[in-house]
Amino acid sequence: MLDLENFRMNKALRDFGLTLGLAVLLVGISAFAFSNSMLAQNPSGTELQEKTRSRKVSEAPSPSPTPPKEDATMESDEVVRVETNLTNIFFTAADRNKRFISDLKKENIRVLEDGQPQEIFTFQQNVDLPLSIAILLDTSISEQRTLPDEKAAAQSFLEAVMRPQKDEAAILSFTGDVTLEQGFTGSLDRLRRAIDRVEFVPPSGYVGGNVVVQSGGAQPTPPISDVNRDLAGSTAIWDAVWVCSKDLMAESAENTRRAIILLTDGVDTSSRLKIHEAIERAQKAEVFIYAIGIGDSYQGGVQMGSLRKIAELTGGRAYFPQSERELRNAFAQIQRDLREQYLLAYSPSNKARDGSYRRIQIEIIDPELKKQNLKLNYRPGYFARTSNVVTPTEKRP
Repeated sequence: MLDLENFRMNKALRDFGLTLGLAVLLVGISAFAFSNSMLAQNPSGTELQEKTRSRKVSEAPSPSPTPPKEDATMESDEVVRVETNLTNIFFTAADRNKRFISDLKKENIRVLEDGQPQEIFTFQQNVDLPLSIAILLDTSISEQRTLPDEKAAAQSFLEAVMRPQKDEAAILSFTGDVTLEQGFTGSLDRLRRAIDRVEFVPPSGYVGGNVVVQSGGAQPTPPISDVNRDLAGSTAIWDAVWVCSKDLMAESAENTRRAIILLTDGVDTSSRLKIHEAIERAQKAEVFIYAIGIGDSYQGGVQMGSLRKIAELTGGRAYFPQSERELRNAFAQIQRDLREQYLLAYSPSNKARDGSYRRIQIEIIDPELKKQNLKLNYRPGYFARTSNVVTPTEKRP
């Protein structure tokens, strides 16, 4: 009986142990499954640190991460809006003796756009911006005698005005068409060589003394080509200004003062565009035109009216030197004009982007300064920005 009782007790203990082991095993399996479930939802410490660090990098102002396209578009629109809403106006002030006035202050003037006063946000004296200058030389028959002096004065001007690593210039010549002798460069050596290459272009049949043999007899100067035969004996000033403003100035550096130095007698004989179209193109490119009216008195002199018009309506000046000395003085005054400038900026009250022409007026309001009858020189207007819409193809010369 005792042995039977021991056997039953041992069997009960084994069953209990087996049951207990199974229970422990089930608990272990459940704990393991729960642990894996939690790990799937919560990364390890290392992974958490990496994800946190990645998030901080993406929040930092670094160019590496690529932001969503929506955000990028919004930021781009904001930048464009700031740039296009500000209108920059350069101007100079001179007294009766043409001496530059360099001590004007913001409170001395006011600005009007289409007759409406504007709030001035920026006013700076003696703005020293980089220059982008195009020298445009007339090489037609009427400039044959004066061209050497023009070339020498242009070289001296560039040597005086150009600053290394800051300013740039280009050289163009024209008759009935335009030749780019040298694109924009800061190298004085290249500019000198380009000016040296500029020469009088005789038309087909030219025998000198403004005489062109049209037919019969030997022609001392063979035609350049069938297309350019007539162009060589003509002068297309307004076409040249249009092309220079539209095509060349578009290649100039950003945030520079753009100016064309136009050396011609002002007598246009073959332009397909009108002077107002050349002026409008220069205004849109924010180009100042400084016209130097120089020509041979034996060829009809200088057309002063048209040169004054194109200069004044683009914010430049016109000069009519009668000697080599006066020619060099004209270049010296242009140099000062380009350097001793005021810059004012305002946000137009008229926010419409309609491409319309806006007239600008700068007035002296200080009573004492008004007595001096100062001459302010600036572009009289500008074309408003337009929305990004497709516009008709422009007429080209």
